Amino acid sequence: MKTNLENKSNCEQWEVYKNKMPITRINITDVLFVSMISMVFISMVFISMVFISCSDTTSESINSNNSENELTGTVEIDGSSTVYPVSEAVAEEFNKLHPKVRVNVGVSGTGGGFKRFTKGEIDISGASRPIKDPKETSVAAENGINYVELRLGTDGLSVVVSPDNDFVDCLTTDELKSIWGPESTIDNWKQVRSSFPDTEMRLYGPDTDSGTFDYFTEEIMGEAQVSRADYTASADDNVLVQGIGGDKGSLGYFGYAYYQENTEKLKLVAVDSGSGCVKPSLTTIPSGEYSPLSRPLFIYVNTDSYKNKPAVKELVDFYMINGPELINEVGYVASDSSVYSKNKSLLGN
Repeated sequence: MKTNLENKSNCEQWEVYKNKMPITRINITDVLFVSMISMVFISMVFISMVFISCSDTTSESINSNNSENELTGTVEIDGSSTVYPVSEAVAEEFNKLHPKVRVNVGVSGTGGGFKRFTKGEIDISGASRPIKDPKETSVAAENGINYVELRLGTDGLSVVVSPDNDFVDCLTTDELKSIWGPESTIDNWKQVRSSFPDTEMRLYGPDTDSGTFDYFTEEIMGEAQVSRADYTASADDNVLVQGIGGDKGSLGYFGYAYYQENTEKLKLVAVDSGSGCVKPSLTTIPSGEYSPLSRPLFIYVNTDSYKNKPAVKELVDFYMINGPELINEVGYVASDSSVYSKNKSLLGN
């Protein structure tokens, strides 16, 4: 049993111990400060979560709107095999910007394109000659087709033979006339010029719906569509390239761009119209030196399609802006800026 003394001693010890214990005083200001910091942190986290959520929603909304506003539709192009590589290049570049627009580029020849165009079957027709008046213009009028003619550039219609042909470097326009005339029976190179070897001749050229055929016959024969018929004809110039390139006795003609694309498969023949032998080139074509086989290139645009079909309008406008560069890349000579300014004014731009 503890005595009072012992108890007192214990109490005194407790007092000493208690007095030595650290006493933590809580300051109300500190509490409020900590609370405020916590609230600010929580608020920032909440705002960040809301912002991210709204951003995602906004992004989805923008993407949805962009998808809804993305250009769609179909553009129908047909016509000249000469203009075809230009329209094909334009369509390819245009689709990089507007992948949901379907651009169909056909190659039925200038005449074939105008047949469809004047009936309202296509929006744009490529042409290597102007539309015929009244033969083609009257059909357009009967069908209520309004259109505008847009000049693109200039082509040099090219006379070519096989690269294996080592005896022909130049032909006169009179010699071409004697070969391609409707009454011609020439089937051997020696019949053209006595210095040529006794080699069988085979002819290749565009079909009668082609603007190239029209232009060549008009310039060489003096009248469009006047030509012998016993030759290998095709609306596809690539078919002609293959035929001529693989036949030593061949002779043919088509647009300069097709020669440019196939220089290893073909040999270019100079033409002498009375002022000496001249080959088509990016210099002689626009200068007029390569005469008479330099000719204009066009597209014809249905104005109702241009006004009422957004995809057609965008493509044609793209054509007028980027056409010159692409025409030169293909191998023709683009018209100058003044011509394209006139084109834009014809479109109402």
